[in-house]
Amino acid sequence: MRIYYNKLQFITRVSVVLLLLCPIVAEARVYLDITSAGIRKIPAAVPYFIDKQRPDMPVSDGKEMAAILGKGLKFHGFISLIDPLTYDGRHDSDWPKLGAEFVVLGKYDHTSKNILLELRLVDIAEGRMVLGRRYRGAWSKRKTMALKFCDEVILKLSGERGVSLSKISFVSDVSSYKEIFIADVLGEEIREVTKHQHLAVSPRFSPDGGSLSYTSYHRGNPDLYLTDLTKNVQKTRAISWRPGLNMAPSWHPDGKTMAITISNEGNPDLYLMNIKGKILRKLTSNAGINVSPPWSPDGKKLAFVSDRSGTPQIYVMNVRTKTVKRITYQGNYNTTPSWSPKGDSIAYAGSQGGVYQIFTIDPEGGQPFQVTKTWGSHESPCWAPDGRQIVLSRKRNDKKEICSIFANGLGLRPLFRMKGNQSFPQWSPRLKM
Repeated sequence: MRIYYNKLQFITRVSVVLLLLCPIVAEARVYLDITSAGIRKIPAAVPYFIDKQRPDMPVSDGKEMAAILGKGLKFHGFISLIDPLTYDGRHDSDWPKLGAEFVVLGKYDHTSKNILLELRLVDIAEGRMVLGRRYRGAWSKRKTMALKFCDEVILKLSGERGVSLSKISFVSDVSSYKEIFIADVLGEEIREVTKHQHLAVSPRFSPDGGSLSYTSYHRGNPDLYLTDLTKNVQKTRAISWRPGLNMAPSWHPDGKTMAITISNEGNPDLYLMNIKGKILRKLTSNAGINVSPPWSPDGKKLAFVSDRSGTPQIYVMNVRTKTVKRITYQGNYNTTPSWSPKGDSIAYAGSQGGVYQIFTIDPEGGQPFQVTKTWGSHESPCWAPDGRQIVLSRKRNDKKEICSIFANGLGLRPLFRMKGNQSFPQWSPRLKM
């Protein structure tokens, strides 16, 4: 393999590209427009789940399952949870007096290995159950069962299934090196995926959430790797190690191909590649630096960043015809686009007043909407699978952390309390568990 430029040229080109990548259904009984700025949160209660073997006393497992379900409901932003301590976690509490409009009641029977969990959503005003489910499985899956019901409740109340069973991947330097991590959205379980003891960036979930691609420099070149997340023993393989950049791929919705930035011919251009690393098609040719190419949900278009106009801006390409349209004109540095699950919006980070804020814009262009407005630098947006929230990296006082915010600009909050710095967040699709 031939290297086209010397080490200094390579480092300079890598630095420029990294700057571009990381800047300085059941019918619902109640349909709530949770993107409305004036939405009223629904008061709800989740009393302690009852162990049928010990129905007269609350036990720690019942408290734990109720707490995780309650945490999942609150995460979605339009439910306020009544503290169970105010009613001792009892199922026979005076719900109207407490102000609860909905209550989730749970009972379970179990052995040392298995559990049968019964959950009901009760509409207090109507005095009836509006949703009921029974889950049977391994005792170790009890929290997952609770979160499955949480997502069913969100569907019932809002018309869109919840995202409690999705995950977020990100880069963290908590181990002194920038490694890839994965966490559930509630921050209950956080695990380190890579242990290269080197720089790893740009994690990307496959459409089914079963694989994770990322770029690592641990062999001295930014090479692309693919990790299978479905196995008990994690398996990782290199899929593109061409000289120069093999950077920030975006999975096609078919799960068989990806768009990726490669620079082995000199200029960082976009290519269509299969998951075995075979180049299928070159998508851009020497029109500036081209990076960060998310697919539209229908797989027909790509958004990407290019400096072909002199400054980094967001473009949209029709992949079949290769026709390209610039969609951002406000600001002189716009980067890291993310296409919404419904295909109706693109989120991106844009420079404003020396810091970065998150914006959304129609894929056809137009006036962008500023999502974040608080102090700090907000980078690397990525949509939740329900299209209601955006995960991002926020920098304040030299500390980077992962936050989420609703698409209407409300509810910005940190997700994971970790030491070190976290960046490059990516939200998984809904996962089957």
